Amino acid sequence: MTVAATSHLAGDDAVTEASVVRKAAWRLMPLIMVCYMFAFFDRINISFAKFQLQSDLGFSNVAYGLGASMFVVGYVIFEVPSNLLLYRVGARRWIARIMVSWGIATALMVFITTEWHFYVLRFIIGAMEAGFAPGILYYLTLWFPASFRGRVTSFMFVASAFSGIFGAPVAGLILGGLNGVAGLAGWQWLFLAGGLPCLVLGAMVFLRLDDRISDARWLSQREKDLLSAQIAHHNRDIGDHSLWGAIKQPGFLLIALVYFLLQVGSYGLNFWGPDLIKTASGGQAASVGFLTAIPYICGAISMIVIGRLSDASGERPKFVAGLAIAAAIGFFAAGIFDRQIVPLMFALALVGAGIVASIPTFWTLPAKLVTGAGAAGGIALINTLGQFGGIVSPVAVGWIKDLTGSTTPALYAIGGVCLIAAGLSLFAMPESLRRSDRKA
Repeated sequence: MTVAATSHLAGDDAVTEASVVRKAAWRLMPLIMVCYMFAFFDRINISFAKFQLQSDLGFSNVAYGLGASMFVVGYVIFEVPSNLLLYRVGARRWIARIMVSWGIATALMVFITTEWHFYVLRFIIGAMEAGFAPGILYYLTLWFPASFRGRVTSFMFVASAFSGIFGAPVAGLILGGLNGVAGLAGWQWLFLAGGLPCLVLGAMVFLRLDDRISDARWLSQREKDLLSAQIAHHNRDIGDHSLWGAIKQPGFLLIALVYFLLQVGSYGLNFWGPDLIKTASGGQAASVGFLTAIPYICGAISMIVIGRLSDASGERPKFVAGLAIAAAIGFFAAGIFDRQIVPLMFALALVGAGIVASIPTFWTLPAKLVTGAGAAGGIALINTLGQFGGIVSPVAVGWIKDLTGSTTPALYAIGGVCLIAAGLSLFAMPESLRRSDRKA
């Protein structure tokens, strides 16, 4: 951690960079984490509903994979425009709008009866949620200096691990316990549980978040000045780019490629982890849900530890590479032990510790290249390009499983993709990204 800058208030009290960051984090992060937890659950709830959904509606593995991917198609089409609008109208209003609209669309999943209903509504959910994650990531760059972003971003993404830790068991209980209640299948109750709370959270975002440090009535003027000055200090060598200017920055498209490769691994775990566990264990929905939580528990622990270590060193690409290598080893092991539940769980735990924690560590990189409108649009574009991994991974794994009767070849391929991401992170990053930001 950097030595905190200090200024003095009236009396003997002191305001430090660390104390103001801590105050801002306690104000902003709990609500952001809960919102992101529901956003991530909105992406992966389809994997928990898979078995009942396919059984009730007669969907093949290819149809399921295509429907899962349609979310990402809608998401990537509207991602950049959404974040540019967020930059113009303010995060508070736009994030609240995103949450309310995707909550309504998710709840409407109870009405699907055909494959085309499934495809269209998943596309709409993705379109409505577009811009949420990069919008939050951009928002954090307005509030937290670079030397704290590893931890802050990790805490945000811990919420995605919570979606697996708590979401998987709760999903299992809903699927098993509410199946048939009020004439609805368990998978229909699952989508209601994921969508309706977002309406309340959207209202809370509108009432509680502030667009800028200068708007924060819960900070004193000296606290505002200190926090603004520290952020400006860390950004002093970074230009305020347009979106096109951001794209032309050395390393921009490279980190987008790395994110694409990491997302292939992430979606491989999110969409097919429960299927692997179900096949290896033969368990019921509730037990599969509890076992599915294990990789996300490991991911949550890894996020917190790596977030602190990467802030301490400031050398972000090395940590991204190490985590990608760990995930690759886990995927290879999962392929070897795909029919043996105990070693499979150890393999998936390693995948979780690696691929889940690699995402927040990766997101400390774009802010080292761009600020302003370039950051808003650039972060969204990187996320958009990366999210194509969410299209490739579910469809490819589903196709391979239907073709061969096994997910093992796909697991080996995903492991190889993670190794490529590690190699690019270690050896291809430009100096501006490899340079430590610990004393920026």
